[in-house]
Amino acid sequence: MPETDRVTIRSLADEMGLSKYAVSRALAGKSGVSEETRSRICALAASLGYSRPMPSNRTREVAVAFCDLDQVNGETHMRIQGGIQKEAERLGIGVRMRWTHDVDALIALARNCDGMLLIGHFDHAMIEAVAKLQVPFVQHGWTDPLQQIDTVLGTDREAGGAVANYLLDLGHHHVAYVCDLPSYRGRRERYHGARAVMDIAENAQLDLIEFEPEDGFDDALQRRIAAGCLPTAFFCAHDGLALNVVSVLLARGYRIPEDLTVVGFGDFLAARQISPSLTTVRVNGEAMGAAALQLLLERVASPRRPHEPARSVRVVLDIVERRSSAPRRGS
Repeated sequence: MPETDRVTIRSLADEMGLSKYAVSRALAGKSGVSEETRSRICALAASLGYSRPMPSNRTREVAVAFCDLDQVNGETHMRIQGGIQKEAERLGIGVRMRWTHDVDALIALARNCDGMLLIGHFDHAMIEAVAKLQVPFVQHGWTDPLQQIDTVLGTDREAGGAVANYLLDLGHHHVAYVCDLPSYRGRRERYHGARAVMDIAENAQLDLIEFEPEDGFDDALQRRIAAGCLPTAFFCAHDGLALNVVSVLLARGYRIPEDLTVVGFGDFLAARQISPSLTTVRVNGEAMGAAALQLLLERVASPRRPHEPARSVRVVLDIVERRSSAPRRGS
């Protein structure tokens, strides 16, 4: 580092390949960094003549990274973004947002902020790269089993069970869960929630209809019809898929909901615009965004200690009943 350069926390962090957060806490004598790392940071700071600036009233700033590969959940992510922005404005927190799936962009974003939110289906390697920076972060979405990462999630499994109970109450004892591939964790949780309810219900049957996007629902439906096992209700993994299911069923001459019931998941804008309007599960993205920011700020103020369990905040979902569902004929 040239002697003429002013020594700052940022320049120390760059010199050592660490985050500003780790350097700042080490120099302040706070927890969140190992003693070995703290010693190295303090030694470098002393050798370069670093002096701590006087405290300022600068607004804290957090980073938010959205995975730009997740097309299905784009509308939910926009709601989450709105929830984060509203909560940040209320608390006076600065927010940097970026849509990316590039690991270097993630690392650069994290190093320049006090904490980070990850929204969407980031892969394991990218999450681990952020974790190694020792910057507080919270993920919206599912992690690997027992992975020690603070998360904010919806109640996917419980919602799946609630939809199954709702359909059973309408007299639908033969239900199909429709899921296109790849089957992300949340979609599998919805299926397992419905499965748990249907397995203990009397004379109930839950089929799993999975297919590759290029194959389409129509081919999968034709195989069911040919086998003589057409369900009376379809529970779809997400609203985008439900729109396709409704379109295919109507094209084949079925009436919705008089002949067949369709339920989606997400409560996207199109769910209210199609005819018949779609019964679905509402995902409260704004509440999720606010909850994620609140949890992150708690971790910034008080970082998770070694061996302290991670926290998981669940935002409860609810069913919105519209015109695509009705009691089974003859029930």
